[in-house]
Order: sequence, then C-alpha cells, then structure tokens
Amino acid sequence: MGVVVDTSVWIDFLAGRPVPGLEESLSYGGVVLPPVVAAELISGARHASDRKQIEALLARLVFFEAPLEHWIRVGELRLLLKGKGLALTIPDAHIARCALDLDALLLTRDAVFTRVAKFTRLRVRADGPV
Repeated sequence: MGVVVDTSVWIDFLAGRPVPGLEESLSYGGVVLPPVVAAELISGARHASDRKQIEALLARLVFFEAPLEHWIRVGELRLLLKGKGLALTIPDAHIARCALDLDALLLTRDAVFTRVAKFTRLRVRADGPV
C-alpha cells in the first residue's frame, strides 16, 4: 500500500505551499505516481529548468505500472459512475483506479474524488482546500 497523490496536490507542493500529507508520505517513501499525473505535471512546466526539477522529483517515486487490465478497470469505473450520474474524465478515473487497485489513500484537492468515494471504496484525504 502507498499513497496516490493527485495533480492538484502536486501543483501546490511545487509552488511551495504546505501540503502536510504529501510531505509526510514523501518522508517515508510511500508515494505512488500514476503515469497521467507525471504527464500533467510535465506539461505544466513553464521552463526547461522547472521540467528538469519535476523530472528529478518524479524519478524518486514508485511508478504505477498500468497494464491493459488497469485501463479496462478505468473504463469500467467511468461506466459505473456514469450510471450514478457522475461524469469522470479519463485522467481522473485513472488516478482513482490507481488508488483503488492499490487500496491506497488518495491525497487530493479536487472535490470530484470525494464524489467518486461515495460510490466506490476509494479513500480520499483532502490535503488542503478543496
């Protein structure tokens, strides 16, 4: 088990804002990185030096391996939630599915995951304002 961290939390962390749950998880090496979060963070880098800093940080994390079976479960999660009236993007479904697959806590500042938790066994901790 580890802690999956949503992009919303990483953005605040990289901007120097306090994120206690992430800081604690980084201290004991418990952060698991969904591939889409890596892509989102790199795509948000404004300068090459920022990108290199982000790459160096991400390289120290456990990377979530996402085989075909994972992506099938991502689609199934979206379908389940759609049936409950909740539209979820593929990136958000992937992040939630990573946490579900690992039975991990999801640190986020995005309220959509709280709604996902109402219909699944997703465990969410709002690490700061949501």
